[in-house]
Amino acid sequence: MADVGNSDAVSVPAFAVTAAVGAVIILIMLVCNVGKGNKQKSESEEKENEEKTTKNEKTEKHGKKTKAQKMVKKSHSVQFSHPWLACNLKGHSGRILSMDLSPNGKYLITASDDRTVMIWNTKEFSQKEHKSVRGNVEYDHATRVKYSPDSKAFVCSLSNENTVRIFRIGKKDTGGIGNITAAFDFEKKHSADIIYIGIASNGKFIMTCSSDTTIMIWSIKGDVFDSIDTRQMNNSFGAVSPCGRFIASSGFTPDVKVWEVGFDKAGNYTGCKRAFELKGHSAGVYSFSFNGDSSRMVSVSKDRTWKYWNTDIRYDMGQDPYLLKTGSIEFTSPCLVALSPDGRSVAIANESTISVHNAISGEQEEKMSNVFSGEVTDLSFDLTNKYILCSGDRHVSVFNNVTGYRASVDDLLEKVKSANTQAQKERIRQQISDAQEALNNILGQSNGHAGGQKA
Repeated sequence: MADVGNSDAVSVPAFAVTAAVGAVIILIMLVCNVGKGNKQKSESEEKENEEKTTKNEKTEKHGKKTKAQKMVKKSHSVQFSHPWLACNLKGHSGRILSMDLSPNGKYLITASDDRTVMIWNTKEFSQKEHKSVRGNVEYDHATRVKYSPDSKAFVCSLSNENTVRIFRIGKKDTGGIGNITAAFDFEKKHSADIIYIGIASNGKFIMTCSSDTTIMIWSIKGDVFDSIDTRQMNNSFGAVSPCGRFIASSGFTPDVKVWEVGFDKAGNYTGCKRAFELKGHSAGVYSFSFNGDSSRMVSVSKDRTWKYWNTDIRYDMGQDPYLLKTGSIEFTSPCLVALSPDGRSVAIANESTISVHNAISGEQEEKMSNVFSGEVTDLSFDLTNKYILCSGDRHVSVFNNVTGYRASVDDLLEKVKSANTQAQKERIRQQISDAQEALNNILGQSNGHAGGQKA
């Protein structure tokens, strides 16, 4: 009996210990499950909060981006208006750096730092919509662009490579512009940046002008014919004359130097020789321009004047250009100047302002301020003398050349006085009537000046 009692006494504590251990284990399991549940809940909440935060950040970021895009779009939107403004050509996503009209007068090409070029139809300048054909400048962007004489190709100077690339323009079966494809690059030769390029109208050579004192003459295949030191401290502008005979440059010195590019009857390059100089400015010349047949030139200088020259001379006999007119400008920083093909109108651009002058009288007829938010990058007249074209920001502004129409009327009025026959007088009177009608259509009830200025 005693043994049995002892056994019961021993077994009771063992049972109690077993029960206690089991309870502890159950408690631990419960605590773990609760902790795990709380952890899962915490992770779930954290994940949810993270997702909400990410979503909010994305929404906020998207909102800021949209706002920024709107600000960029707004800053580049076309706000400028003027009675002479015919249209704005919009389509580039970057700043337009250069433009050129095709020799046949049908197209305008623009080059932008968005690594594209765009070709526009000049017949659409008077319309509301303006279609274009886009081409890509692979791995680079064009700083200057010029059409080939046959209007089937163009040449660009490249920003990064600092050389020249030839592009070909395809043609559709319907007669429109086809694909724009790169043909080949010239070997890099300039040590300083190329600032201007040109192509001779006879197709015999290409000119490149760099910011030091170098001008290079190339074959259309990319061979260097010649390298010229302009000796002007630095070059500010360079161009090939529309007649294809001359190249010219201006820079730190107060003159414009003009060379004749020579070829023999077989088409072989024979060299460049100095033709003539435009002398008369008292400070460096910013830029210059030829008229359609190279018989007139205009130059604009740091001395705050522009000069109009007769270059229809016997330079081979030592004859110098004649100064026809000197006009004044308000600008004190670098300018671009353009002379209309008929030699009657002068346009000068400085930063975002354009002034238009009568070349014959020398008078300023219009001043257009804040045409772009940035500076004017290129300036030209079309081949018909009807339009003034200027590039800046992401678009090209096309203005009616009101000064040209007025100068044409004045010229015709003088001609009708000296006409010999009645038939000649009637023909001239009809031309006067047509020019006046065009002016009335352009200006309507306006006197043609911004802000209601009196003529």
